[in-house]
Amino acid sequence: MKASLFYSRGGRCWCWRAQTRVLCLRLIAILACWSATGLAAEWSLVPSMSTKAYYNDNLLLTPLPHDSTYGYWISPTVEFSGKTERLEVSGRAALDFVDYYGGEPNRFTNVFLPLTLKYRTERDQWGFTGGFTRDNTLMGELLTTGVVLRFTQRNLWNLDPSWTRVINEKLSFQSSFQFNDATYQDGLRLGLVDYQVFGGSAGLLYHASERSDLQLTGTYTNFHTSNAPFSLRASYPGIVLNVTHAFTEQLRANAYGGPRFISSATGLQGGSERTRDTIWIYGASLTQQFEKASIQFRLTREIFPSGFGLLLQTNRVGALTSYNASESVSVSLDAAAFIVSGATTQGTGIKISDQRFFYLTPKLAWHFAEWWKVEASYSYYWRDVATFQDPAMSNMLMFILTYYPPKLAVSN
Repeated sequence: MKASLFYSRGGRCWCWRAQTRVLCLRLIAILACWSATGLAAEWSLVPSMSTKAYYNDNLLLTPLPHDSTYGYWISPTVEFSGKTERLEVSGRAALDFVDYYGGEPNRFTNVFLPLTLKYRTERDQWGFTGGFTRDNTLMGELLTTGVVLRFTQRNLWNLDPSWTRVINEKLSFQSSFQFNDATYQDGLRLGLVDYQVFGGSAGLLYHASERSDLQLTGTYTNFHTSNAPFSLRASYPGIVLNVTHAFTEQLRANAYGGPRFISSATGLQGGSERTRDTIWIYGASLTQQFEKASIQFRLTREIFPSGFGLLLQTNRVGALTSYNASESVSVSLDAAAFIVSGATTQGTGIKISDQRFFYLTPKLAWHFAEWWKVEASYSYYWRDVATFQDPAMSNMLMFILTYYPPKLAVSN
């Protein structure tokens, strides 16, 4: 019954569409009321409407025989923001109405409702980032973790409040809390389990100079499956040292690293299995801005939760570059390579096979009129798993036409 609210094989669930539209209209009405009552100095709404044509010759990145998948997307979006002397609010309400045909016929709706809040006083800043996301696992989890899950819809709630206290001109105390709740449509039937993550961090930020910052943070994270036949609960406290340095106004570098002490308990028939391990996480990035271009390199090792009911260790190296050929034409290139292994075992006591994943995505965007933009992108995906005889490859094409109506702004 729960899944039927979002998707029906016979057609779209118009009840879900209506509820989503009502939510968006209520959000706009609330923002308008706040603006009218003087709670915000400036409010703005930026609506848009996109249509997308899609083609993929191996949607599931499988080495088995398969057919090509093609389809179309309809994506309405509205971005909003507001600002006073102390308060900043920004967010987005976006939908994807998706139809797939061919090798993987499907019909589903993606929902994106992120929200960011910042409130400042003389010495304190309270913040919040989070919201609700409903996407497919090949869009959401693959490009984050590097692991292909079953093709289904994921509902993800994120709640991340934070507090920063300025101690003096150079030293600040920072703290944050994290809560994630992920559920999968028909998850158990597809071998996926729901999970929750909660934790927090606290530490000190030191402004060593105008160009350099040092940050030392203690973290704690708890992961547990919520509907798995064989449960897993894992906690991993850790310590992270983060260094940021601006060589020039255009060149910036960041590096961080520290240990994670993983303790997990796997529920098995007749008892449980407990394991302990130490994994070092790290990351480094280098960003260079030019007059018409930018380029960024990143190297990371992180621990991510997965719908397979375990924690993943993801090693990733990537590059992102963009170039503005003119005021109306821009090009970009996004590439990344992943090496993934299991940081914990599944509830059955089995560890996920080591996997490698690579993608390359060039994109061209053209603002051919004041309110119109067209984009064309190509993506190449390569996936290799220890249990595969041969790697799997995929080619994807997408064409997007977007209409941007005039921006709506209110100030008082």
